[in-house]
Amino acid sequence: MRRTIDWTGDAVTIIDQTALPAEYRLLELRTVGELVDAIQRLAVRGAPALGAAGALGVVLATRAEGDVEAEAKRVARARPTAVNLSWGVSRALAKLPEGPEAVLAEALEILDEDERINHEASRLAAEVVLEHCERRPLRLLSHCNAGRLATVGWGSALGVVWHLHARGLVESVLVDETRPLLQGARLTAWELAEAGVPYRISPDGAAAAAMARGLVDCVLVGADRIAANGDVANKIGTYGLAIAARHHGVPFVVVAPSSTVDNTMPDGAGIVIEERDPGEVLSFGGTKVAPDGAEVFNPAFDVTPFELVTAVVTEHGPRSAG
Repeated sequence: MRRTIDWTGDAVTIIDQTALPAEYRLLELRTVGELVDAIQRLAVRGAPALGAAGALGVVLATRAEGDVEAEAKRVARARPTAVNLSWGVSRALAKLPEGPEAVLAEALEILDEDERINHEASRLAAEVVLEHCERRPLRLLSHCNAGRLATVGWGSALGVVWHLHARGLVESVLVDETRPLLQGARLTAWELAEAGVPYRISPDGAAAAAMARGLVDCVLVGADRIAANGDVANKIGTYGLAIAARHHGVPFVVVAPSSTVDNTMPDGAGIVIEERDPGEVLSFGGTKVAPDGAEVFNPAFDVTPFELVTAVVTEHGPRSAG
């Protein structure tokens, strides 16, 4: 499969995630400004993919006339919550004294690593799921998109589905639509359909009811930042899912590469939560859905305390709260 984000010799090429599922469209980004715009409008998104974008942003900066470090900081600030973005920038920028080709080599290594690491993390997470669930075709619930579109390739939490599906252990996936931008309905459902995995799209507000009716064996989510104590920042709505899962005795498994772990952040209280444009809530499909003058609370992420998480799994293995 084509990578979600890649380097084509003179440009960063991405799958434009704002166009899916209606259109599969590739974009070529040749300047830092174009890349920052793509990050901010979510044409490229997902913590691991943003790590690659950060590194490739430094590559673009080295090919332009200007202050490379200033442009790199501009990329790192494009979205504040996902730690992978600044991680990718920092890792590529560290190679700057060795010259532009060394920066490019480091960025390309990050691309290759991402696929390997997420494949391993999701393989280990699949074993965690099977430790907590019966070995039969499972009913899994996903939130937002943590598949290949959120990474360079393969996926994190949705990568678990690929591993289990290959073993005949997935009955279906209940896909939270993930308001207000519908990353579940638009992106996760598209990936599942492409892979031939049975799924149903569900309103976010129906997840707890589905658990109460015994329709969910395990919840699988990714992460945008994991604090040193295991608290998890992820797409808004994740915290509520974790509360519902705990109440109903449903395992709640977080899957992410170790680059998402921020050991400088003691706990989730210090994680900066991005607030998005009110227009994302005030309109739908170009049609106004709220009164004029309505105030909006539109955080992109929330923080789930580690004690509500069954396990956080990286390529180094699981970490459990209890």
